[in-house]
Amino acid sequence: MSSQKPAAAIVAGGQARRFGGRDKSRLAVQGRSIIVRQVEVLQRVASEIFIVSTQAERYGDLGLAVHPDRLAGCGVLGAIYTALEVASADLVLVVACDLPFLDAGLLTLICERAAGADGAWVRTERGVEPLLACYQRAAAPRLRARIDAGLLKAADVGEVLAMIDVTAADVARFGAPDQLLANVNTPDDYARVQ
Repeated sequence: MSSQKPAAAIVAGGQARRFGGRDKSRLAVQGRSIIVRQVEVLQRVASEIFIVSTQAERYGDLGLAVHPDRLAGCGVLGAIYTALEVASADLVLVVACDLPFLDAGLLTLICERAAGADGAWVRTERGVEPLLACYQRAAAPRLRARIDAGLLKAADVGEVLAMIDVTAADVARFGAPDQLLANVNTPDDYARVQ
């Protein structure tokens, strides 16, 4: 990996429909909100941290820049594209706001793998994790072309980007994959991470 640290984007633009519209990033896990936990870890690996969200007012207390989607209504892929467009580093680590157990070692590994390709993401039996990934900023035009073509499924960007897999075995080097990859999409998920 280059000596330059990656930028880090926390994607917090979802509507949390399965969670009654609540701001999942502010749910407390082990006494601290998920987003505060994330910022603490990301500060160890990233040169800059910012949030991609249309609701900037929710995050003013964090002291981080908040960028709205550059292309509204394009979901996760639009958020990734926005992160690549606004970042100042060549590598951009992109994480969902509902991952309470980010690990600095795992994030560093993802970024190291991304340095030799268009990006790297976690791939397990559940599939790929486009919001636990690192992308080359130079990939933005290819993501934009997919968006312009109406191809919005983020898990399919491997069709146009050379993505390196970080496997469950790789994840296990840093702890239990079920915990490290746990996300809070529903109240049941939240109960499981308590």
